Amino acid sequence: MKHRLPALLSGILFGFGLAFSGMTDTHKVIGFLDVFGAWDYDLAFVMGGALLVSVVAFQLMKHRQVSLLDCPLEMPSNKQIDWRLIGGSALFGIGWGLFGYCPGPALTALIYLDPLTMLFVLSMILGILVHRYSKI
Repeated sequence: MKHRLPALLSGILFGFGLAFSGMTDTHKVIGFLDVFGAWDYDLAFVMGGALLVSVVAFQLMKHRQVSLLDCPLEMPSNKQIDWRLIGGSALFGIGWGLFGYCPGPALTALIYLDPLTMLFVLSMILGILVHRYSKI
């Protein structure tokens, strides 16, 4: 219970950051992916900033057993590149390239009530459920 408020505030901040940076605008994201056409490089700065924050945070936390809020930290232990990793990465990239959303921005963009965004999120949830309940 004590960790819900920081999680809620982090999620709200994340959503505002996505909206402010343009990550919830599918046209902007697809423009970023169009490197051989009318390339929109703005999101490279967003990703660079996110990567910088992530690298610093991982370096600070990699030897800790608990988070700053005293929750257990679990770092991935699998270092193997297998067909599941490649297939999942490919599906992620195809979905991102076709529609211009990845999971975080798609959930954030639900506030716009766009039917295509809702279809994307429903498809994403269906994919998650198929993976969870299949032996893949």
